[in-house]
Formats: sequence, structure tokens, C-alpha cells
Amino acid sequence: MASDETAGAPPAKTQLRVGRLVKAHGLKGAFKLELYTDDPDGRFVPGSTFTLQVPESSPWRGRELTVREFRWMNSHPVIFFEGIDDRNAAEELVKAILWIDQDTEAAPAEDDAWYDHQLVGLDVVRDGVVIGRVARVDHFPAQDLLIVTPRGDEREVLVPFVSAIVPEVDIAGGRVVVTPPTGLFEELPAEPDDEPAPADASASGDDEAPAAPADRED
Repeated sequence: MASDETAGAPPAKTQLRVGRLVKAHGLKGAFKLELYTDDPDGRFVPGSTFTLQVPESSPWRGRELTVREFRWMNSHPVIFFEGIDDRNAAEELVKAILWIDQDTEAAPAEDDAWYDHQLVGLDVVRDGVVIGRVARVDHFPAQDLLIVTPRGDEREVLVPFVSAIVPEVDIAGGRVVVTPPTGLFEELPAEPDDEPAPADASASGDDEAPAAPADRED
């Protein structure tokens, strides 16, 4: 039974990443939006408020954005926020990531979505053997990463949180199943050098030609 001190306490909160402002769109402060949610029309209704992930130097650090309008243009999501009325203001927020508070006890609305606190501490299993534990989850614009500490090792292994490498997440069972590419968790053996060592030019009596400068491929 909950104590008097905790019975009326609000539920603990965690944050869910739901979108990224890709670039300014038009002249009236709109943004093209990269979605991290399966329910954009439900998430981005007018009046919805989001916290921002921006660089420390950004004047928007610690501030929130409130949706003014969300629409689809040529199958692409476009969003307007209160107080962002022109392209110059929008440019300051390009690449910002949008987060929303969620109750920790509530299940994510999207399939194949988990809160960070649900993943941290899970065993990492490969071929039926526990090889490590999830230490934390890092979020990047391109993808999320599970940061795994291998058993008996102080290293941190960065595991892309994609279905091809993490095909199963079993919260109730306390584990994630991984099928990592060779070399992700262990060092690859050095390949044998099949080419013979170059002959010593000084032994032949010939002058050594100067080496050509290396070209760097773009």
C-alpha cells in the first residue's frame, strides 16, 4: 500500500523522442519534419508542447515549442510552432530534436518502441548466451544506439538499435537478442600478409626512385 507521502505524488516521467526539425520550409517559419513516431497526426496536434534537444550554445536551450499547425505537403510532414513566424527564426532551430514527456508506467503508443529506462539494465544475448548488459541508450538523428558493456570487460560497444542487429526486445524476460556483425563485440584476427617483403633496393646497387605522392579519394 502506498504511503501518505507517495499516494498523491505524480507519476514519474520519462521522455520520448518524436521528431527532428530537418530544415526550414517556406518564408513563414515552417519546418520539414523527420518523424520518430507512428502516430504523427496524434502527436503533433495544435497545442502540443515539446522540449528541445539543441546545442548548449543555442539560445533555444531549455525552452519549449508549442505546435501551431501540422499538415502534410506532397506526403511530407510540415509543422509550424507558436512564436516562429519567419524563415530566419526557423533557421535557428534546424536539426533540433523534439521530445515529449510520458508517464514511466505507460506503455509506448508505437509498436517496436521502448523508453530508455525499460532498456537500460537488460541482458544482451547472442546465440543463447548472455554477452553483456545495456548500459544506456544514445539518441542521434540518424539512429539510436544501445551502449552495451560486455561481460568481464570495461569497454563500451555501440550497437545500432535496428531490427537487423537487435531482432528481439523482451522486456518481461529482461533481455535483448542481438545478431551483431563479426567484429562488433570482439577484435577480428589479423589477416596474414601473403605478399612477399620488398627487396632491399640498396642491395641491387640501383638508386631508389622517389615515391609518388598519395592521392586521397573523396
